Amino acid sequence: MIKQELLQKIETAKSPDFGDILSKSFDLFKKVWMDGFLHLLVTTLVAIPVMIIIYLPFIPTFIAAAQSGGNPENFQPNLDYPILTIIGYIVLFFVLMMFTQVLSIGVTAHYFKVCKIKDLGSQEDDGGYFSYLKGVNFGKLFMLSLATFGIAIAAIILCYLPIFYVMVPLQLIVVIFAFNDNLSVSEIISVSFKLGNKFWLLVFGLIIVSSMIAQLGVILCFVGIFFTAYFVHIPIYYFYKETIGFGDDTDDSTNEFSTQYLN
Repeated sequence: MIKQELLQKIETAKSPDFGDILSKSFDLFKKVWMDGFLHLLVTTLVAIPVMIIIYLPFIPTFIAAAQSGGNPENFQPNLDYPILTIIGYIVLFFVLMMFTQVLSIGVTAHYFKVCKIKDLGSQEDDGGYFSYLKGVNFGKLFMLSLATFGIAIAAIILCYLPIFYVMVPLQLIVVIFAFNDNLSVSEIISVSFKLGNKFWLLVFGLIIVSSMIAQLGVILCFVGIFFTAYFVHIPIYYFYKETIGFGDDTDDSTNEFSTQYLN
């Protein structure tokens, strides 16, 4: 769909039922819990080497600290690094963090696609975990990561309070990208804020409640968190489905509207 179609759908969308979204989310979770685990596993396996690279320069310092036995008198690390080395490390750190963020968004977008396929019983090919990272989408995801980072930093600078406001639109960016990857970066952000502003309280409540539910996996000897962590995305999927929809024959709200119009 193009931006104007999405904005029009948002204008005419009715507020979804909070309890109904959660109920449907639990039902869908039974079908996609393993998919959520695998998506999290893929992200983690790629993030581990990145973290190793980031901490690699500090390994000699860690070894020296361990050999000193924790005695500050015996541990005097050399912190006199050249300014170019410091700048280079900061740039490398930022690039690696952006790469990890791009990967995370791409894999999460694919998870939303899997949710749609399982929810609708579609035979559509999901394209693989990294399908959203191919071609021009990689650059688009990189710009989305930069924009998200910039918006979050700006909100934090403004005494933290605005972060509660922007967290809702920022949570909607990935699902909007997942089902509308033809949009530009600015259009995705614009639609996210439009949708987030209209249903801010509902989405905020869904984020809080689903996040708490996702953490319940800790009860199962902590390992369970890997199976429940992606539950947080399922209510967002249903929220998108019931407000904007998919613009095809599988969209219940579109079918209902079309039936009323034809009658």
